[in-house]
Amino acid sequence: MNELRIENILVEKSILAIKDIYSQSVSQSQISFNKTKPEFEGDITLLVFPLTKLSKKSPEETANAIGNYLKENVAEVTSFNVVKGFLNLVIADSYWVNYLLAEPSPTNHQPSTLAETVMVEFSSPNTNKPLHLGHIRNNLLGASIAEILKAAGKNVIRVNLVNDRGIHICKSMLAWQKWGNGETPSSSGMKGDHLVGKYYVEFDKQFKAQVAGLKAQGTEEKEAEKHAPLMQEVQEMLRMWEASDKETIALWKKMNGWVYDGFAVTYKELGVEFEKTYYESETYLLGKKIVEEGLQKGIFKKKDDGSVWIDLTADGLPARPNDSGRSGGDEKLVLRSDGTSVYITQDLGTALERLKEFKVDKLVYVVGNEQDYHFKVLFLIIKKLIEHNVAGFGTLSWGESGERGGTLFHLSYGMVDLPSGKMKSREGTVVDADDLIEEMVSTAKETTKALGKTEGMSDAEAETLYRNIGLGALKYFILKVDPKKRMLFDPKESIDFNGNTGPFIQYAYARIKSVLRKAGKVKAEGKGQKAEVEIRKQEKGVIKMLHDFPKIIAEAADTYNPGHIANYVYDLAKEYNQFYHECPILKSEKEEEKNFRLELSAKTAEVIKTSLKLLGVNVSERM
Repeated sequence: MNELRIENILVEKSILAIKDIYSQSVSQSQISFNKTKPEFEGDITLLVFPLTKLSKKSPEETANAIGNYLKENVAEVTSFNVVKGFLNLVIADSYWVNYLLAEPSPTNHQPSTLAETVMVEFSSPNTNKPLHLGHIRNNLLGASIAEILKAAGKNVIRVNLVNDRGIHICKSMLAWQKWGNGETPSSSGMKGDHLVGKYYVEFDKQFKAQVAGLKAQGTEEKEAEKHAPLMQEVQEMLRMWEASDKETIALWKKMNGWVYDGFAVTYKELGVEFEKTYYESETYLLGKKIVEEGLQKGIFKKKDDGSVWIDLTADGLPARPNDSGRSGGDEKLVLRSDGTSVYITQDLGTALERLKEFKVDKLVYVVGNEQDYHFKVLFLIIKKLIEHNVAGFGTLSWGESGERGGTLFHLSYGMVDLPSGKMKSREGTVVDADDLIEEMVSTAKETTKALGKTEGMSDAEAETLYRNIGLGALKYFILKVDPKKRMLFDPKESIDFNGNTGPFIQYAYARIKSVLRKAGKVKAEGKGQKAEVEIRKQEKGVIKMLHDFPKIIAEAADTYNPGHIANYVYDLAKEYNQFYHECPILKSEKEEEKNFRLELSAKTAEVIKTSLKLLGVNVSERM
């Protein structure tokens, strides 16, 4: 598809205008076109202010001169007007008609074999608890970003990193060992991830009781937490695990297996898939080797207690969050005194493992903003490993990281709150992902039945509809918000059939499909004959939005923000609804006009469906 053809023509002709009128050369990057604001007449607007340095004229004089040139030299430009430093161009109706009828589908996107390869890491659950509402935002963001990048022409590799080892996993294991009485998913009737999470909560409960007892005997809180018997036992279990103790490993494999079975069910419900899953238990040793080599090359320093650290003070690392009294940089632990690894050690091993396996141009980490500091440290350490050619990192030619244009990028997103407040995993007050999904489907069922939208459907069709609406409401409501913002998720508001919601857009799609079913197959006619159709303002509004779709995809991919797609498709559905109410389709008196409006409807439905697919939302043909 020749994306945004009119913009390409106008950029080319504007460069010639500057050269012919002012004898000045200008690059494409200096020419900026945007949609004309609704309050002004026009379709496309040229920002003139940057060009006044070349014209040596006022913005108004410059705009009028360029406007006259474009009107005379671009057949598609029928008129223009100038508002201060903005040149508003009116594009001929024939262009919009031909665009709709002559252009191929605006939804076909095939990445080139030479395209940039982007790895997107998301989900990254711990195997000590089930997925919760925070994980839902993570999974939906990661899955959507991957789809959007593919639509933008990138080669995409979706990966998961499972935190399957460490002190938190041992807490669940120890609690089950002590108080589980052999309970299994089968004997309890619980999903495996829920069962393991139950014992993570139990550990915290028993641990707090021990700490309270020690404090009552006069022990300081930090000392009580450090010396509580359960903490001593769980640290010993971690050491046993790293020493490959058979019994410990067997228990770990059994309980993790329960969790993976549970995760698989939730991932299927959310429509989330991965090309590759990494496990920290398989990469932490590589991380430790990297640290050992870095220690020899002076990147890391060993302290008297045997722990290994990196001093990033000279790198201007911001102080740790909540350490308001600190300034400058910081030191970061990379290996504990007992030789066990920490998260950042594992992340180093995982990064190198991926680079050995895939030729990746960019690696995007989808992780909550509570880990902002962690990723600043990780990227700084990797930069030093590259500079010192540690463990194979020196073979990389990565650019600066941390920004969108860098090789490594942390897609930091805000937390999700419910009207009831925050969530805490250890206290068992999280909003379970499975429970929330079922609640959304149940609410969709109640709302849909009340509105009478399932009349004439079979039970199976109705159940599919309830699931599409419930999950569509959840996904759309979360993804329409800028990832950087903390958000409040209101299940009831998300499932409203009116307003900026998934169900509203799904219903717009179903309405169009209903019109097309009633019309039957649209007859194909010649381009010349179709181009003679006169279009109304409402039709033109829809076509212009379809015309914008590739640009919206590019913007969403560049900013890693599915909200651009979500809000675009909502606006498209609204624009189509206005057209639907004001322009007769099946009752149109002219056959040519009816066919044109059916073609417009068909392409709108296609773009709505594709847009929602980029958000992981399914549509139903009937509602």
